Amino acid sequence: MKFHDLVCDDAGESHWQTVDVTLTERSFAPPAEAIEISDTMPAGGFLFLRLAAGWNEPVHPTPRVQTLVCLKGAVIVTASDGEARRIGPGDVWRMADTQGKGHHTRVVGEEDFECVIVQAD
Repeated sequence: MKFHDLVCDDAGESHWQTVDVTLTERSFAPPAEAIEISDTMPAGGFLFLRLAAGWNEPVHPTPRVQTLVCLKGAVIVTASDGEARRIGPGDVWRMADTQGKGHHTRVVGEEDFECVIVQAD
């Protein structure tokens, strides 16, 4: 498994990274059999979000570290360094560019973009 990670460097420039998720086989819910699972990541809450088709926001940093899981639709997210990624159904995007120039997001296609966002503590 992998996820898209958008981070900010010391100069305020945002950059994409691809993170490989490490899965370890272990018992998670005994007496169920062992499953492949990652380490727990801290979370403070979650919310649902919808962006209407055609939505196009100004460039901004994320208000807090949060992870988005796309349910429906697609967006193009452009880091301040110019690299763009398409986030669509099933994609996971961690936003950690809480300072600096931030990123630009626009909904592509004719379908609304729907997601779940898990916010860090």
